[in-house]
Amino acid sequence: MILTTEEQAILDKGDARAEALKEQIQVGEFFGAERMVPVVNAHFTGDPEVFGQAGIDYLERMTGAGLRTVVPTSRNATCVDLDQMESFQQLASLAKEEVGVRKQLTNLGVLVVNTCIGYQTMYQPRLGEHVAWGDTGTVAYANSVLGARTNYEAGTAALLAGITGRTPGYGFHLDENRRANAVVRVSANMTDLAHWGALGAVAGSTFRGYDNVPAIILPPGVVPSSDALKHLAAAIASYGSMAMFHVVGHTPEAATLEEARGSRELLGETEFDQAALDGSLGAFDPAAAAPDVVVFTAPQLSLFEVQDLAQKLQGRKVRPETKLIITTNRSVLVEVERTGLLEILAAAGAVILQDTCWYLMDPAQQRKDFGWNTLATNSAKLANIVKAHGYVPTIMTTADCILAATVPAESQA
Repeated sequence: MILTTEEQAILDKGDARAEALKEQIQVGEFFGAERMVPVVNAHFTGDPEVFGQAGIDYLERMTGAGLRTVVPTSRNATCVDLDQMESFQQLASLAKEEVGVRKQLTNLGVLVVNTCIGYQTMYQPRLGEHVAWGDTGTVAYANSVLGARTNYEAGTAALLAGITGRTPGYGFHLDENRRANAVVRVSANMTDLAHWGALGAVAGSTFRGYDNVPAIILPPGVVPSSDALKHLAAAIASYGSMAMFHVVGHTPEAATLEEARGSRELLGETEFDQAALDGSLGAFDPAAAAPDVVVFTAPQLSLFEVQDLAQKLQGRKVRPETKLIITTNRSVLVEVERTGLLEILAAAGAVILQDTCWYLMDPAQQRKDFGWNTLATNSAKLANIVKAHGYVPTIMTTADCILAATVPAESQA
C-alpha cells in the first residue's frame, strides 16, 4: 500500500498504535486497497456474548497499551438491558462482563451509546465523508441515504479505525463500486414500514451479493421517510448482504437512474408489485391463535416509531398469552418517558428495552425458557434472523402486529 508521510511516521514509532495500523494495512492488502483513507467517525460493533473472553482480553491489551480513539467512535447495540435482564432470565455473569466491557471501551474513548440508529439520534455523516462503521443496516443507511462512504467493518476493524483515524480505501470508499448494477421498479402500495422491509427482502434476495448495488425506482408521489429507509437498509443488508442501494430521486447519488448507474454493466431488473408485497406479508387473523411474542426491533426504534406504537396501543391491552417487546436506545427512551409515551406503553402491557436489539439477547434461549415459538414483527430483518433460532415468524404491518398482540382494554376488565 502507498502510505502517507503521517502513516509512515506512525509505523516508525513501533508502539501500540503502529501495531494497530499494521493490522489495517494487512486488511487493505488482502482487499487490494492502494491507500488508506482518513475517516471522520467510527462505529464499533461488539458485545461480550459475541466476542467472549478473547474479545475482553483484546480490549484489555488495548487499554493497557494506553491507546485512545482519535476520531469520534460510538458503540452499537449490545446484548443486554442491564435494568431488565432478570425478567428475560439472562445470566448475571453476562451483566458483569458487559459492565467491564463498557469501562474498557470508555477508557479507549469510545462513546458507549449502545445504538444501531446513531444516524437518527447522534450523528449524520455528510455526503462524501469517509467513516468506518460496523452493523449491516447502519452501513447500508450511511452509504445509501446519507452518501457517506464505508464498508462493513468488523468489530476490531472499526475499533482500529477509531484509534488510527483511517481505514483501508477499498470497496464502497471508491466511486466505481458505488454505481448501481441492478434495477428494482416498485409499483406496490408502500404505506407501512413493513412494506419497506419487504422491498428490501425481495431486492436483496433477487440480487444477493456484497458488490451488488440496486437502484430502486418508486411510484410518482411516494416519498420515503427516514424510518422507511431504515427498514429498507436493514432488510436489504440482511437478505442480500448488500452495503448500498439507491432510491432514484431520493438518495444523494441518484438524482436520476443514469446518475445512479453511470457506465456500470447491468446485472438485471425486477419489479416489486402488489403481488410481491402481498406474498411477503402475513395478515392479522382474529380467528387464529395469537403469536407468542410480538417484537418491534431490528433496527432500534426512533421516537416517531415509538409515538406511533403508543397511539395504536391506547385503549388496548397486551394479551395474557403474548409478550410485546419494543427496543430503542437510551436517548430515545429518555424522551419517551419525558413526553408521557412510556406511561401509555406500560399501561398497555408493552415492555420497552434500551441499549439492545432483541435478536442479540439470545432469542433461542428465550424460546426454551418461555416456550415461545410463533413471532410477529414489522421488521423483515428480524423475521429473517429468528428463523435460525427456531421461531416461526410472520411479517405484518405495524397495525396488524398491534392487533395480533392486544385486545381492547375493556375486554380484560
